[in-house]
Amino acid sequence: MKKEVKKIPQRNALKRTNRVAFVFNDEEMKMLNRFFDKYKVRNKSKWLRETIMGAVLKTLEEDYPKLFQEREMK
Repeated sequence: MKKEVKKIPQRNALKRTNRVAFVFNDEEMKMLNRFFDKYKVRNKSKWLRETIMGAVLKTLEEDYPKLFQEREMK
């Protein structure tokens, strides 16, 4: 009797292949490093990615047109 091998689904669509680079000034970098140390952030890339995407998703959600939106009286 052969043991069934479970196949792991391919997640190529979720693979991160796009790189973004930006720079901080000295004060910004000090502030970030203090934050990472204080809150024991081990994975800085993950933290930055989640923080940026959180802000993007929040803004998109706020800007999304509402079906039953109250209109402002002018």
